[in-house]
Amino acid sequence: MGVEGPTNPDDRPRGRSDTETPARLPDESGFIERDGVRVYWESYGAGEGAVLLLPTWSVAHSRHWKAQIPYLARHFRVVTFDGRGNGLSDRPTSALDYHEREFVADAVAVLDATGVESACVAGLSMGGLRALVLAAEHPDRVSGACPIAPSVPVPLVPDPPGWQAGFDFDAERERYVGWEKYNRHYWRSDYRGFLEFFFSECLCEPHSTKQIDDLIAWGLDGDPEVLIRTIDGGIMTAPSAAEFEELLRSIQCPALVLHGTEDRIIPLGRSERIAELTGGELVVLEGSGHIPTARDPVLVNRLLHDFAARTVGPPPSGRRRWVRGPLRRKRALFISSPIGLGHAWRDVRIADELRRLTPGLAIEWLAQPPVTTVLERRGETIQPASAELASESSHIDREAGAHELHVFEALRRMDEILCANFMVFEDLVREQPFDVWIGDEAWELDHFLHENPELKTAPYVWLSDFVGYLPMPEHGEREEFLTSDYNAETIEHVERYPAVRDKSIFIGEPEDVIAGDFGPGLPEIRAWTQRHYQFAGYVASFDPAALGGRADLRRSLGYGSDPVCPVSVGGSGVGGPMLRRVIEALPLARERVPGLRMVAVTGPRIDPGELPPVDGLELRGYVHELYRELAACDVAVVQGGLSTTMELVTAGRPFIAFPLAGHFEQRYHVRHRLDRHGARRWLEFSESSPEVIAGAIADALGEQPRYLAVDPGGAARAAGLIAELF
Repeated sequence: MGVEGPTNPDDRPRGRSDTETPARLPDESGFIERDGVRVYWESYGAGEGAVLLLPTWSVAHSRHWKAQIPYLARHFRVVTFDGRGNGLSDRPTSALDYHEREFVADAVAVLDATGVESACVAGLSMGGLRALVLAAEHPDRVSGACPIAPSVPVPLVPDPPGWQAGFDFDAERERYVGWEKYNRHYWRSDYRGFLEFFFSECLCEPHSTKQIDDLIAWGLDGDPEVLIRTIDGGIMTAPSAAEFEELLRSIQCPALVLHGTEDRIIPLGRSERIAELTGGELVVLEGSGHIPTARDPVLVNRLLHDFAARTVGPPPSGRRRWVRGPLRRKRALFISSPIGLGHAWRDVRIADELRRLTPGLAIEWLAQPPVTTVLERRGETIQPASAELASESSHIDREAGAHELHVFEALRRMDEILCANFMVFEDLVREQPFDVWIGDEAWELDHFLHENPELKTAPYVWLSDFVGYLPMPEHGEREEFLTSDYNAETIEHVERYPAVRDKSIFIGEPEDVIAGDFGPGLPEIRAWTQRHYQFAGYVASFDPAALGGRADLRRSLGYGSDPVCPVSVGGSGVGGPMLRRVIEALPLARERVPGLRMVAVTGPRIDPGELPPVDGLELRGYVHELYRELAACDVAVVQGGLSTTMELVTAGRPFIAFPLAGHFEQRYHVRHRLDRHGARRWLEFSESSPEVIAGAIADALGEQPRYLAVDPGGAARAAGLIAELF
């Protein structure tokens, strides 16, 4: 191959900068080596039939398939590899090592190493070219080829007038504008600037900020010299148009060509000609740009799955269920956000009311821990498909700092997990009929249904207790821009496709919606919410009247006359630092409040054994019906989440709340609601020593708060709105 010098110089380390929580980890991984160049591969799943997802241009590594891998790996064996020049693969220093046939030879070696005899192969852009060459030159290894916006080395048809004006790879200029940036000299002077320009052209669809940010980060895992070698060693040694057309005609396996109408990198006409020459099927993606794998992942996933099922088998797995309508029980599918246990409790209260209003109703839950902790204790029916869901709570735990969670960015960085979980939902509802889908802050369901409204096959209800992403001032202008962009996308979704949500139900009153606008030039939040939502009132986790008198409740819990202070951090692992600091404050608090008893509730994701023993402290893990403990307490210390704080408001108990740093929902939406209800004891974790916490506990103890009353009818009203859809 003519490798000149070391394949991995010290100033160009191998690696991937991506630190997001993957929706699925590889089952196997390893390296192949050819002529001294090591190429990293991964294998996922163990289904019948294999899918090989080829590397694209060395400006990105195999993480660019992150939206496809979790879904396809539930149905097939999926193999990927980092193309030489990026990711965990080597960066050879000779341009000849980046010829397209070297990537094709790497693909064959990876198939050999993973024991795959034949696969359905797919590739994006340069990867699409590699899929075509692999199918033509190694027909025994390819059962089907799916090039997506394939980048071909010769113009098979004339480009549109003015296409990529200014492109000249070798010209030196004083300044570079537009496609003049596709230039070796510009790459060396401002590589990041090129990546920002190029990926903005690739992802020209509105609201593509996250996908662009991902690709820029992956591009920075490579370097300009590698990209220059890929041009010099590959594209510059292209065959003639006649030779390439003959190669395409030689492909015998089925071919599926995908191409977006708004692609600014490769003209649609080239894919039309490729489909003609290969005898393949062309699917034109209306409104899509160059990277539909990232921007339209659900559509691409379904097309890839169905094509692979036809070409490598087995026939589509699972079975569909049909029952004659009049005889079938009504079925509801409830998708409850796992970020916090409060969603689970309000959802089971709504479910109970739904069953009362609709006798015989069967409710099934598509849910994951910690929500399933509540559901299992209640004997609810958890859909078996729930086992396929990627963990959102684990992602949140990884994103958290010391009592800090930049929740907007954490949600934004959860895009891979949300896409994977929507595909679980989509598989389920294709196989089984439901009369209604209910999503309580089921972000994946709401986003991808609006992106793919044709997939809606049942009435759909959206529940939420806040509306609008808000920027944190400490995160600067960039976050202000991003939150506005995300809000604008949601507004466009709802207003363009009003039939997707049959009901939008706000868990609260109109006055609980925060004031202000969604961002520059966007509507006012409260007014927009009143136009697009119905208001159920707050759905408390319990009915205070059903608990009986507080004295009887204390006796049933074994509480004596000593004051009791529960400390709760909810269902995630974010609250560990707060628990430790409050426990540190206990000896000081007991000096001021003799006999004070503290009950530290760690929840399902924090091990009580990791916390220190202290006189007067009782450590518990998950406490079912924690609201009973809160209603019986003398004072509580909690995080700033809405559910737990509103349980205390409903019970009329004094409490101290520590809102998470960086958490816009707790600091704005929850704070607004609790201020309205008269609950105003807040402490900043970063400013609260054990002495400060001890003093706050002592001051709050014995207080008789005068909170705004919470109407107990919220669950019944929410259920009544949903029941109208039956």
